[in-house]
Amino acid sequence: MTNARPILVIGNKNYSSWSLRPWLLLRHHGVAFDEQRIPLDTPQFAAEIATWSPTRRVPALRHGEIAIWDSLAICEYVNETFLAGAGWPADAAARAHARAVGAEMHAGFQALRTAMPMNCRRRKPTPSIAADTRRDIERVSALWQDCRRRFGAAGPFLFGGFSIADAMYAPVALRFLSYGVELDADARTYVDALLGLAALQEWLRAAAEESETLPATDDVP
Repeated sequence: MTNARPILVIGNKNYSSWSLRPWLLLRHHGVAFDEQRIPLDTPQFAAEIATWSPTRRVPALRHGEIAIWDSLAICEYVNETFLAGAGWPADAAARAHARAVGAEMHAGFQALRTAMPMNCRRRKPTPSIAADTRRDIERVSALWQDCRRRFGAAGPFLFGGFSIADAMYAPVALRFLSYGVELDADARTYVDALLGLAALQEWLRAAAEESETLPATDDVP
């Protein structure tokens, strides 16, 4: 086991939803790490990202000689290396379910991601929501409600205590705020719990202070 501090390579905090996931897990659990921020869609990004990630995407984690370039894989590594398994629920059934819903977020909801790219600074309701995006929103809301009902009695998050599943869905919660998505009471309570995290508030403050812009994202109606 290396004694080096891990280095997490991320994009802009305002826009990079994938970067937020492992960053939030690390920061929430107080794991010491170095942050390497490379602004998206810039000459700097083009020049530097291959040093960190073979896919030329963020996030990426470097820990000594170990390199990981996928957000969920990074979370799993952090869980095993620094959290003694606390990143997932202790109960086997809850843990299996949490992994399934985390993987669903990792692989799915393409319509929602495309129509509502993460933009933490935005606070403007979208004028219309396409049917496929609406289906994604409804699936997320139903998933949250089911997890809370079945596994959430011990705390305010999907499985009671904060887990990797919550880290995976935090950017979705921020999208709902940015684009003015109407939420039922259960979903709103869950979003408020995420916003109550000191680590997420730290991320949002940093996002608000960034100077870079991505017009294609900022100009989404």
